[in-house]
Amino acid sequence: MNRTRTLGTAACLLASLAAVGTPHRLRAQGELRLTLRDALAMAVHQGPQARIALGARDAARARDHVATSQYLPSLSVGGTSVPTITRSITPVIQPDGTTLYRPLRQTTAGLTATIAQRVPWTNTTLNIASGLNQVQVNGATGGRTWSSVPLQVSLTQPLLRANSYKWELRQQALRISLAERRFLEAREDVALAVTNAFFDVHGTSLAVANASKNVTTNDTLFTLNKGRLEVGKIGENDLLQSELALLRSRSSLADALLAHQRALAQFRLVLNLPPETPVSIVVSDSVPSFDADTTLAVQQARRNTAGMTDAEANTVQADRALSEARWNTGAGGTLQVSYGYNNTAGTAAAAYKDLRDAQQLQLGVQIPVWQWGTHGAQVQAAKAERSSVQASAQNLRNQIELNARFAALQLGQARRALQIAAKADTVATKRFDVALNRYGISRITIDNLYIAQSEKDQALASYVQALRSYWQAYFQLRKATLYDFERGEVIR
Repeated sequence: MNRTRTLGTAACLLASLAAVGTPHRLRAQGELRLTLRDALAMAVHQGPQARIALGARDAARARDHVATSQYLPSLSVGGTSVPTITRSITPVIQPDGTTLYRPLRQTTAGLTATIAQRVPWTNTTLNIASGLNQVQVNGATGGRTWSSVPLQVSLTQPLLRANSYKWELRQQALRISLAERRFLEAREDVALAVTNAFFDVHGTSLAVANASKNVTTNDTLFTLNKGRLEVGKIGENDLLQSELALLRSRSSLADALLAHQRALAQFRLVLNLPPETPVSIVVSDSVPSFDADTTLAVQQARRNTAGMTDAEANTVQADRALSEARWNTGAGGTLQVSYGYNNTAGTAAAAYKDLRDAQQLQLGVQIPVWQWGTHGAQVQAAKAERSSVQASAQNLRNQIELNARFAALQLGQARRALQIAAKADTVATKRFDVALNRYGISRITIDNLYIAQSEKDQALASYVQALRSYWQAYFQLRKATLYDFERGEVIR
C-alpha cells in the first residue's frame, strides 16, 4: 500500500509532538522500540493474559496425565507393618456347647502388594495380589501363625451395565483436545488485546501531534486575524471565531496528552512491563496482501476450533447419560472371580510350601421388580436431553461456520477500507494545506478553512481506526479458524 504522502505527514506530526514536550521516556536512550509483531511476541512470552492461558493449558495437561495413567497398571503396597495389639474378652464355645468368656491378647501384622489394571474395552477391573500375614496369640494356649497368599488373580466384571471406562476415555480425549484448542484461541485473544493497546498508543500519539499542529496553526491564524481586524479586512466575529478555535485546540491538546499517557500505561500493563519502562512504538503502514477464501475458512473452522470440539464433547456427554439411563437402572449384576494359592503354617517359610488352591466365584444380581415407571422416565428424560444437546451443538457448529465465513469477508473489507482511508487522509491533508494558503491570501473565508481543518482531523482519525480495524480483523480470522492464511498452515 502506497502511503508516501501520509507517511510524510505522520513524520511531521511526530516532530511537532517532540517540539511541544513529549514525555522524556519516549526519547530516552535505551527505550524499547516495538513493532506490532515485537509487542505480540513479548505479550505471548510474558504478558499476564498469556500466562493465565498457559497455566490453564498446563493444568489440563496434568489432569489428562492423571486420567490416562489410571488405565495403566498400578502397584500399591498396604497392610499393617507395625503390629496391631488387641486385648479383649472373647466368647469361646466349649465342646459341650456352652460358652465361656476368656481373656485374649493378640498381635497381628500383614503386608499385601497389589497390581491393578482397568480394562476400558470390557469395563473390567483386574487385580493381581500377593501377601503375608502373621497372627500371634499370647497365653497358655497361644501361638504364632503365618498365612501366605503368594499369588491371587481376581476379576470384577459388571454385567448389563454401561461401560463407564470406555465413556471416560472418550470424554477425556475430547477434554484435552478442547483445552489445547482453547489455549490457541486464548493466544489470539492476547494478540487482539495487544493490537488494541498498540493502536491506542499509535492513535493517541498522532492525536497529540495533530493537536499540537492545530494549536500552532490556530495561534498563527489568531495573530494574523488580529492584524487584519486592525486594518479592517475582517470583522470582529471572524476574530472571535479564530480565538475560539485556538482555545479549543489547546483543550484538545491537553486531552490528547492525557489519553496518550493512559494508552502508554495500558500498553505496558498488557506487556507486563514495569510502570516506568521507556517504550515507544514503530508503526508500519504495510499489511499482508493475501486473500482469505471463505470456503477454506469454513473448512478450517470445522477442523480446528474449540467450539467444534466443545459441541462434540457435549454430544458425547448426552450419549453417555442416555446409555447409563438405559443400562444402570435396569436388571444387572456383578461377576467376581478369583483364583490363587494360599497356605498357613507356624513359620513364614513353611507358609509358602505345599500351597493350596484358593478359588472364589460370586455373582451378584439386581433385578428391579417394580419402579413405578422410574426406568422408562429416566430413559425418556435422557433422550430429551440428548435431543436438546444435539440441537444446541448443531446450532453452535452453524454459528462457528458463519463466524469463520464472515471473518474472512471482514478481512477483505478491512483491507479495502484501509486503502480508502489512506487515500482520504492524503487528500484531506493536501486540501487543508491548500485552504491554509488560500486563506493567507484572502481567497476563502475562515469558515471554509476550519471545515478543511476538521476534515483533516477526521481523515487522520479514520485512517488510524482503519489500520486498527484491519489488524483486528486479521487476528479475529485467525481465532475463528485457528489457521494462518498468510503462511497457509494450521496454527499450532
